[in-house]
Amino acid sequence: MSDQHKYDVTIIGSGPGGYVAAIRAAQLGLATAVVEMADRPGGTCLHWGCIPTKAMLHTAEVLETTRHAGDFGVKVAAGKLDLKGLDAYMKKIVDGNVKGVEYLFKKNKITLIKGRGKLAGQGKVEVTPKDGKPFLVETACTILATGTEIKGLPGVEFDGKRVINSDHALFQGRVPKSMVVLGAGAVGVEFASIYKSYGSDVTIVELLPNLVPIEDADLGKELTRNFKKRGIDVHVGTSVDKVEVGKTNVKITASKGGKKVELSAETLLVAIGRRPLTENLGLEGTGVEVDRGFIKVDSMMRTGEPGVYAIGDIVPTPALAHLASHEGIVAAEHAAGLEPHAINYDLVPSCTYCDPEVASIGLSEAEAKERGYDVAVGKFPFTAIGKAKILGDTRGFAKIVTDKKYDEVLGVHLIGPHATELLSEATAALNLEATAESLFNAIHAHPTLSEVMGEAAMAVHGRQIHL
Repeated sequence: MSDQHKYDVTIIGSGPGGYVAAIRAAQLGLATAVVEMADRPGGTCLHWGCIPTKAMLHTAEVLETTRHAGDFGVKVAAGKLDLKGLDAYMKKIVDGNVKGVEYLFKKNKITLIKGRGKLAGQGKVEVTPKDGKPFLVETACTILATGTEIKGLPGVEFDGKRVINSDHALFQGRVPKSMVVLGAGAVGVEFASIYKSYGSDVTIVELLPNLVPIEDADLGKELTRNFKKRGIDVHVGTSVDKVEVGKTNVKITASKGGKKVELSAETLLVAIGRRPLTENLGLEGTGVEVDRGFIKVDSMMRTGEPGVYAIGDIVPTPALAHLASHEGIVAAEHAAGLEPHAINYDLVPSCTYCDPEVASIGLSEAEAKERGYDVAVGKFPFTAIGKAKILGDTRGFAKIVTDKKYDEVLGVHLIGPHATELLSEATAALNLEATAESLFNAIHAHPTLSEVMGEAAMAVHGRQIHL
């Protein structure tokens, strides 16, 4: 092996965890390199996940707005989906973001090394380019940030047409007449929402009792109610027994409450999750401990191997881009000799961009009770919020979970218009250990959607005004 390189920190993977870790390390004066096997940095989030899917969702929102423009005193022809225009729009957004990351690498003098990286002994990373011989990088610290890959359904292969995954769903070049979405996590409900707006007949199937099952149960129930109003067929508590792929359709046989459910659609979208990419990373014979594919780390993102950190979706924490970025900052700062503040995983915001949007932070009502809190809940609907009426979208509510003893806000759960943006107030509130009283004593401007937060806080004490 030849072409020796020396760095203070080498990061394997350039997603939102890896590239943010690299920038922070470089800001702290560390000679930094990023090893990435893809042609350009950004990872799954930028190229195949967060960014293009949210572009598709915005297109869906624009379509729905044109369909209801008459409600706002505007006469326009109903919107028609332009698939080529959609692809160009998504590619423009993705390319702009990629160029932004590349600019930040240059600005911070970060070396981007193209190839597949893996540990190769203490203080060494082996890089294998697509075309070329492997070479070694010498490094004081290594941060593993390799992310995840899509899980498939056992015994059912993706063909990109009848059986597709979230990658295929981005650039289909067509809108299927009918679609079954298997899995009702963020990916599943977002694509169900997208393709319903685009014109597909959509059915969503979830093994667990609620849509968005990691969220407070009330959010899942409200989302189910709204999906059904939109004409999306919902089957929760339903397990798939058999999938038969034909030339023109896919047949799904499932079980729900002891009864057989038979479904048929032009396309099956499998959205049952992702698995960590921790194979072929040279972990064998090291102190890095792996459990069910995930790497164990401490509060500073250190593995059991000296000088080796792991962040993002390959560690057993919520698989969220913004969390990966913060984990990258913690790892980079610790590698630089600082003592960063450990992440409080109870305070990680969660956002799902379906229609209506779902957002939350902190403990659900059930989680708070499980931890022994004497819980008080305040709930307030968007139907009583003036700005929601102006927007023509009064679906959903805000729900605040508190501890009766100290009135501390333990969790905030939102479903409705711009819920993902409204979550910022809740994020600040929980990080500042706010009480329900402090939230309703804060004056919320009128007319704004944020008034739902003040009213929900007052509802904790039975003091809501507009209901």
